[in-house]
Amino acid sequence: MKRRTAREKALQALFQIDMTELEPKEALENILEENENMDDYLEMLVLGVAQHQERVDTAIRENLEKWSFERLAKVDRNILRLATYELLFVDSVPDKVVINEAIEVAKRFGDDQSGKFINSVLSKVSHSPN
Repeated sequence: MKRRTAREKALQALFQIDMTELEPKEALENILEENENMDDYLEMLVLGVAQHQERVDTAIRENLEKWSFERLAKVDRNILRLATYELLFVDSVPDKVVINEAIEVAKRFGDDQSGKFINSVLSKVSHSPN
């Protein structure tokens, strides 16, 4: 599975968790297609966000301007969680790649303004001393 696909599927799992409070493993099972095997990167992203959600959400909150965390669209919030987790905990992916991937995922799943908003917040997260 390509990393972009893993990120998109991770977003779907995180969205399910956010909406229904499913356990991460169950959400992962729900998003896999029939006969599709679990991807290591996908699993690491979803379980990592779940394990470090408090720190991830704090980093996002600290870098929001004129928005409260609770007012964020659920898609945008979960794209931010996914990318912030990668920025803080995945050293093998450069920050610029993480941000660009998040913008592309936002263009596909978010609204017209999601890409710009995601870029703005993640740029601040990547430059803040977390």
